[in-house]
Amino acid sequence: MKVSYRQAEESELVRASIEGDKLAFGEIVERYSKMVARTVKGMLGDSVFAEDIGQEVFIKLYYSLADFRGEAKLSTYIQKIAINLTLNEIKRRKRFFSTFSQKGNNEMYEYEVPDYESEEKRDASELVNKALMRLDPKFRIIVAMRMLQGYSTKETAEILDLPLGTVLSRLSRAQEQLKVILKKL
Repeated sequence: MKVSYRQAEESELVRASIEGDKLAFGEIVERYSKMVARTVKGMLGDSVFAEDIGQEVFIKLYYSLADFRGEAKLSTYIQKIAINLTLNEIKRRKRFFSTFSQKGNNEMYEYEVPDYESEEKRDASELVNKALMRLDPKFRIIVAMRMLQGYSTKETAEILDLPLGTVLSRLSRAQEQLKVILKKL
């Protein structure tokens, strides 16, 4: 007999998943995959890297689920995993590009991705995505969570383990930077 977990509480899904029930874990993935995708794509853009990180989030969750104490919501726990893996990917990319882009005297090459579409045909979401990718990751994550995912300032602060004032100031600075970047685009 096949068990359905569609109406199950988070605690039941976690318990069943820890006990090895793949259907219960599948329900967790089903419930939270869109949230993870929004977070990761908000930070990395819509790319193969984002898909890989999204999958890695659920692999890491699977192996760390026994450590989940239930003190926070499961979505918060998953969100933290997604953010940490995404920030690690951003750091890895910076190391990679700084290693392979240095000239002899510490001068850096600048790489531009060719834009094959005309300015007139660019979609507003593409412009915003390009602008987001130019933000420092500490600002980008705040914008992604507050403006793209709809988390409150308090929820964002809790998930990122930051003071409320820090989230507010970073959001304000990010918005100012986005205005400047969007004008240039």
